[in-house]
Amino acid sequence: MIPPTAFTAAAARAAHLVVDGEPRLFADPAAEVLLGEHAAELLRYHREHGEHPVLRSARVQTTVRSRFTEDRLAASGLAQYVLLGAGLDSFAHRNSLGVRVFEVDRPGAQEWKRGRLPGEVTYVPVDFESDDLPSALRKAGFSMDEPAFVAWLGVTMYLSATAIDRTLAALGELARGSQLTADYLVPPELRAPEAQAYVDAVAAMTAERGEPWRTCLSPQRMAELLAAHGFRVLTDASQREGVDPALWQREDGLTPGSLSRLVHAELR
Repeated sequence: MIPPTAFTAAAARAAHLVVDGEPRLFADPAAEVLLGEHAAELLRYHREHGEHPVLRSARVQTTVRSRFTEDRLAASGLAQYVLLGAGLDSFAHRNSLGVRVFEVDRPGAQEWKRGRLPGEVTYVPVDFESDDLPSALRKAGFSMDEPAFVAWLGVTMYLSATAIDRTLAALGELARGSQLTADYLVPPELRAPEAQAYVDAVAAMTAERGEPWRTCLSPQRMAELLAAHGFRVLTDASQREGVDPALWQREDGLTPGSLSRLVHAELR
């Protein structure tokens, strides 16, 4: 089963192409297809209420983190790409880099995607609470001897600090030179007022759907967690800093927020 937040994230990426103007923060034409029968309703909501601050923030957050990640994936030259908690990410269906894609997620989420869009992708079914991630990857044909690029987007905020640490420990078993991108929510003292307004509007709703926000991290704490498992931070960026500055020269009202940050790290 696809979690509701995966639908809302994919809808935000899809809506960016039909609601917002140029320049595009990120172009994901496959997102609408992956929404399946939910596409019309979700996109209509953005069309009718697209100027609402919460919806604008959702479009910025989802597109910026994808752009941040895929730009760095392209620059890395790495041939294995792992998406942790892949949800409705569509990279495997837009793969112009020729990398081998491993999507790690719960089996129900993967079944939804199999029937909606073809792609060269290896699905790695994992119960994140009980399964061993490196073992699951090996069984799927992943090479632990070759470095990989890992994307961990829209996930850390839903995990306990213990689960985040456990996942980073598993990623620390990858080959040296592997790279990771992730986004994470910052604590209240690091948020601007508009970011706190987003939290006030959204946090209760996600909790009611069974996906409460559990963990916020400061950049310093994120760096400490990464370092504990062999990762060196290459970049820790705000939404504004995460993409080309020219992309913020726009007239559609989209502005970067301060609720979350982006990190890019390398395994030493």
